[in-house]
Amino acid sequence: MITFVNRFEVHGSVEEFERAFDATSAFFTARPGFLGHRMLRHADQPGRYVNIADWESREHFEQALAHPEFGPHAKALRALAGSDPNVYTLVLERTAPQ
Repeated sequence: MITFVNRFEVHGSVEEFERAFDATSAFFTARPGFLGHRMLRHADQPGRYVNIADWESREHFEQALAHPEFGPHAKALRALAGSDPNVYTLVLERTAPQ
């Protein structure tokens, strides 16, 4: 499993960005190997977001990025926000006891 983390700094309308990201989310949800994601908005700076997505493998993630239908999504997001995308692998995970 890999985790994709992408920080966004919105320079356009946050409402438009959220709509564009929702469409991108629907695109990724339909791709093989997608496990799930969370989009977080900064509590004090509403134009800052972090997307955290889990994929079965880096290959699945890269195949989704290479899909011809991804280009328009990337273009729409770039028109509204700058981003800092990175891929991570799990080193440690701990949850609260039940």
